[in-house]
Amino acid sequence: MGIKDQFQDKAQELAERGKQAMGQGKGRDAKDEASQRASQARDGAQEAKERAERELRERSGRDDA
Repeated sequence: MGIKDQFQDKAQELAERGKQAMGQGKGRDAKDEASQRASQARDGAQEAKERAERELRERSGRDDA
């Protein structure tokens, strides 16, 4: 086996390790947590918008009366 083959084998091994590391452990957990937090923030923003619109309609109704 030549030096070139050894380098290719090592490069392939490192690439496989990298793929495994990306698919497991803290990286995936952190990504899932960030996605969940972003979803919660969107939900909270939507609820706040709806609440503000509802309050505006209620105030508009009172002003007309």
